[in-house]
Amino acid sequence: MAAARALWRPGLPVPRGCGRLWAQPGRAAAAVAPPPPSGASPGARSPFDRRLKRKQKNWAALRPRPAECEYLRDEVGSGVADRVLDIPRTFPLALDLGSGRGYIARHLNQEVIEKLVQVDIAENVFKSTSESEIPTVSVVADEECLPFKENTFDLVVSSLSLHWVNDLPKAFREIHQVLKPDGVFIGAMFGGDTLYELRCSLQLAELEREGGFSPHVSPFVAVSDLGHLLSRAGFNTLTVDTDEIQVNYPGLFEVMEDLQAKTCF
Repeated sequence: MAAARALWRPGLPVPRGCGRLWAQPGRAAAAVAPPPPSGASPGARSPFDRRLKRKQKNWAALRPRPAECEYLRDEVGSGVADRVLDIPRTFPLALDLGSGRGYIARHLNQEVIEKLVQVDIAENVFKSTSESEIPTVSVVADEECLPFKENTFDLVVSSLSLHWVNDLPKAFREIHQVLKPDGVFIGAMFGGDTLYELRCSLQLAELEREGGFSPHVSPFVAVSDLGHLLSRAGFNTLTVDTDEIQVNYPGLFEVMEDLQAKTCF
């Protein structure tokens, strides 16, 4: 699992951090309409509009040159793939949650994964997926409501998708359920310090002009909480680490333009 941060100051580089987590459980294209949310965690709220997120991802997937804004997803996806390659085994059936255009699969081969199921909430991302030698099935479904039976997959991977989930504990429980008892979950997601400097800059400017401020940046889970959340979901043998990626922007408007074109923010 992962955490990242993207920060901004006028004239300064924008650092981004990304961490990953490795965990094991204690035990053809299709479109699937997500069922109404059920089994939500007590007190769970819905800060994200999943329908709006689907529209954004569909819009971004049809841009003339989508790869120009995918450098971050490709780099993080490569890191997740490296963690998969570190495990000395072959996975007969794997699941990629929030796969997008295949940012993890493009770095793997059939010697590691024999068959891959890619799941994303936006159908347009599958119209321009990256080439991969792994036999792949694409499924349009919401990561919050997985349409798979228990003990189905040997491996579940996810790159920069789960931070958009409204009920993360429930999502972890569903991932645990679809994994076989000896399965592995490896993922990356943005953490609490993501966009910290941008958040602070907007708050300070709004305080100065308005005398108060409202949130303009999506909330992110604290990295320190990920291990506990996964443990509660039934995972064991947990490993959590954090990476930082630094990107330079000349100014605030360039930051905004880049974030708008990305599907991971």
